[in-house]
Amino acid sequence: MAFINLKDRVIQAKIVYYGPGRCGKTTNLEYVYEKCRPQVNSEMVTVKTQGDRTLFFDFFPLDMGKIGGFDVKIQLYTVPGQVKYDSTRRLVLKGVDGVVFVADSAVGRREKNIISIRNLEDNLKIYNKDIHDIPLVIQYNKRDLAEEGIEILDIETLEKDLNTELRVPSFEASAVAGDNVVLTLKKIISLTLASLEKQLK
Repeated sequence: MAFINLKDRVIQAKIVYYGPGRCGKTTNLEYVYEKCRPQVNSEMVTVKTQGDRTLFFDFFPLDMGKIGGFDVKIQLYTVPGQVKYDSTRRLVLKGVDGVVFVADSAVGRREKNIISIRNLEDNLKIYNKDIHDIPLVIQYNKRDLAEEGIEILDIETLEKDLNTELRVPSFEASAVAGDNVVLTLKKIISLTLASLEKQLK
């Protein structure tokens, strides 16, 4: 559940970017950080683990309105993608209000995507959260790899693998080029705010 600051009249919500190693979680956040500078309210903090890292910063979505007269502050986080950092991933998920699952479109990464979304489901259960209930958006990243001659999974396959049961909004994207990065973020923010508004009633 989001943190509510009654004194400053701010609701603080936490959105986590989740997915396999090197799928583009960090690139998403770096793009948002650079493109939305006026709305970013803190420095980007990077916590390095060997061969991987966790990022986070505060973000004020100016055009998303208020909840019950409260301003909304969003904290954006990434988790380390590698399996050996599962305890860190669980820690980052604590208190999460919404999730962007970033899938890697490369053919060779298909199994890693499936393992990672199952891992997300398992780690959410630790906090009594259900992947079917939490605000969730799937981003099919690295669609631009096809231009480099790298074989990518078609959207039908990705949807079948990751979104058959969940039926959540999904976007084709290229975090490197910035394609649909902000759109993905706007969607997860609107779902998260709608969910929080419901909880607060």
